Amino acid sequence: MPMSMSVLAILRKGLSRGRWPYLPRRAWSSCSSSNSKITVSEGMPTTDLFSTAFTVWGANTNVGKTLISAGLSSSVISCGDSLSYLKPLQTGFPKDSDSRFVVNKLRHTLPCLSNITPRRILVSHSIQSVSPAVLANSPRSPQQDSFVMSANLQKNLKVRNEFYSSEQFMLERDSSSGEVSWLTKDWNEGMKSFSAFTSTFRASTIWSWFNAVSPHIAAAEEGLSVSEAALLQEIEKSMFAFSKHAGIVDNHDQRWTILETAGGVASPGPDGTLQCDLYRPFRLPSLLVGDGRLGGISSTITAYESLVCRGYDVNAIVLIDHHFGNGDLLQRYIRHKLPVFVLPSIPEDLNDDLIVWFTKTASRFNEIRDHIKVVHKARMMQLQSMQRKGGHYLWWPFTQHSLVPEDQITVIDARVGDNFMIYKNANDSDIIMPQFDACASWWTQGPDLALQLELARQVSYASGRFGHVMLPENVYEPALQCAEFLIESIGKDWASRVYYSDNGSTAVEIAIKMAFRKYLHDHQLVTETDSCKNVLCLKVLALRGSYHGDTLGAQDAQAPSAYTGFLQQPWYEGRGLFLDPPHVFMHNRKWHIDIPKSYIELNKSMTSVVKLSFQARSELFDKGRDSSELAALYKEFIRTNMCACVENCEHLAALIIEPVIHGAGGMTLIDPLFQRILVNECKRKKIPVIFDEVFAGCWRLGVQTCIQHLGCTPDIGCYSKLLTGGVVPLAVTLASSGIFESFKGDSKLLALLHGHSYSGHAIGCQAALTALQWLSDPNTNPNLLSSTMTLAELWDPARVSELSAHPEVQRVIALGTVFALELKASASESGYGSLLSRGIVQALREDQVYTRPLGNVIYFMCGPTTPPATCTKLLDKLSRQLDVFTARKHANANHACG
Repeated sequence: MPMSMSVLAILRKGLSRGRWPYLPRRAWSSCSSSNSKITVSEGMPTTDLFSTAFTVWGANTNVGKTLISAGLSSSVISCGDSLSYLKPLQTGFPKDSDSRFVVNKLRHTLPCLSNITPRRILVSHSIQSVSPAVLANSPRSPQQDSFVMSANLQKNLKVRNEFYSSEQFMLERDSSSGEVSWLTKDWNEGMKSFSAFTSTFRASTIWSWFNAVSPHIAAAEEGLSVSEAALLQEIEKSMFAFSKHAGIVDNHDQRWTILETAGGVASPGPDGTLQCDLYRPFRLPSLLVGDGRLGGISSTITAYESLVCRGYDVNAIVLIDHHFGNGDLLQRYIRHKLPVFVLPSIPEDLNDDLIVWFTKTASRFNEIRDHIKVVHKARMMQLQSMQRKGGHYLWWPFTQHSLVPEDQITVIDARVGDNFMIYKNANDSDIIMPQFDACASWWTQGPDLALQLELARQVSYASGRFGHVMLPENVYEPALQCAEFLIESIGKDWASRVYYSDNGSTAVEIAIKMAFRKYLHDHQLVTETDSCKNVLCLKVLALRGSYHGDTLGAQDAQAPSAYTGFLQQPWYEGRGLFLDPPHVFMHNRKWHIDIPKSYIELNKSMTSVVKLSFQARSELFDKGRDSSELAALYKEFIRTNMCACVENCEHLAALIIEPVIHGAGGMTLIDPLFQRILVNECKRKKIPVIFDEVFAGCWRLGVQTCIQHLGCTPDIGCYSKLLTGGVVPLAVTLASSGIFESFKGDSKLLALLHGHSYSGHAIGCQAALTALQWLSDPNTNPNLLSSTMTLAELWDPARVSELSAHPEVQRVIALGTVFALELKASASESGYGSLLSRGIVQALREDQVYTRPLGNVIYFMCGPTTPPATCTKLLDKLSRQLDVFTARKHANANHACG
């Protein structure tokens, strides 16, 4: 049969249905092709909450998803609302078509229903993309249909590539003869006579394949491949087009969107990604169609738990009865957390068109519809109240509440990889939109969506297997395997033991205790009693601007700062020798070293000959600098200060540094040469060395550990934040064998008496092992270079250089996942308390970038798996806001002069 045969016959062809209980594979859906301008996101999708949208999932294939979609469509339309039925993926086309089935059942069911609100229903059915195999195979012979389309109406059929793309018509209620009937009329006629009693129904299919197989097989065999990004964008465009009335006369009705998946919850999409993962960025409320057949309880519970584990909200379970009582048991298992709706069984007669079944179950579908509406309303009320409630009940850390207006509180609905999904009311529209988490949720985050979901599975596994078990004198796989991995990776060739704790500050407290004991042991200062405590003055050697935590001991190991003032910590005593470190930064397209004045005063003749500027960042990490004049100056400065401390009868019992970058101190890059010399000098004097890599470790600075940057090893290392991929708190303190041996003895009082109830908790250890393995494998971390085992350059060097030359920029640094920029500021406008960057930060948040400044320092932090292209977009957005900041500053200056 030629391709130009009656496409009307295909559109109108009824559903061929195999013998129940096996519903046929259907494979035809459609997507709106409106030409209206729609604003969609480039990455993660934005969802308009004006439409009550939900996803129909199936516990398996052939459980009746399309029957449920058809019944709900009729129910929604019958009450006067409008609805879009969206089927993104369809195989077996054109023989099978879910969207065609839904349109046909709606057309034939409505005349049989009572109490229908709308007088007119505008119906459209569209197909967007079909595979070459669909075009190459002629449609089957037409089947007689009870509806005959007029010649005038046939003109509304759109044909593209010798295949139709859409049909449009109007159903109008007619009671002129005394009995209610429905007439089919021209779409344009319906548009002209549009009224408040008109509803709209759209059924659409985005991608269709010929063979009735899984989409990933069909896509590979038929030459129509679909990327995840393309699928998300097309769904987003379609949903926005309907929600924003694109191409539809405005009405005051409630709008609904049904997104029906293909197959089961974990059935693959076109590129092999499981659909439960594929549609996760939308995280639409879920309606799960369970399986009422023998064995259906297991498949339904499995599907339900798969959705919940991924963060979906399942609003209800619906299943078709097969007389096995599956609904009752499912309700008991769910513990009445959500309703289970059971529909009567399907007629066994293959010739039954199911219209009677749809009519008899109409009241049940109305119950489901009303439940979904109630849940949607409750969700909206919760989202709309969260700013107010959050400002009323929560006490945020590091936040001055009086500086946070209620309308600037960010409401986070979910997370998708690098992005928050935030609720926002914009231009009187309630939306869920992506916002890049550019502070990595206080430096803890790194997973993309794939790792995020893997961590969810592993955390669930550990919780189910262990809950919590105590660590002392015990061993269990997560704690053991995590420790083994840490020793063989971060601790390779120097660490032999792993001490678990709960957070970075605690890890530092433990490290200080370890270092002090080792120092006392090595210098033969350990006594059987505590008599030495009154004569020994143990101090740490640390750097100004470093930050090691909020607990008492950790704060005493850092120089005075905004975090240690009397109002913050009345008990603070800086128990250390705090050296001013040399800072490295880029300015005007060159890397510079800023040497403190105290160095110059020490040796004025040498400072005139040292090299203080570099063209490339890599030069700063060159170990050839160890023999430079600057290295000699650093060594002289360090030795002079250490000797002065000893002369005062003070024991420098530990060196603690944040390697390479000081985080909370302002994102300052420390000259790695200085830190390397400092470490070597301390080791020469048998002073234990602590690397506080709570912030910098686990790939944050482009390497697994900053040992790779500095070229030297510690005796003790502290790790947290990115350790678990950011899903649960956990910290570890790695120690050398010498550190461990210094705590051995016959008395328990010589042991390390420090810990917390959840030390080495299985959930955290399982998460850490998963995250570390994932990020350390080039097969799962696309940014990891197997040749060097370092991350690829994430921040475009050309853009970084350009920003360093901006007139309002004092300095810039970029390393690994970190980019930081300091605004030029007067003394009164600089520092942690500065509000200079506030306008830029707020503008970035409006531009879908969430960041928190450190005073006049603005920083971005991506994840080890973040695409470099995403980082480039972040820098471009920052550049634009800097230009706005500059223009506003000049305008204010001119206004002041005028």
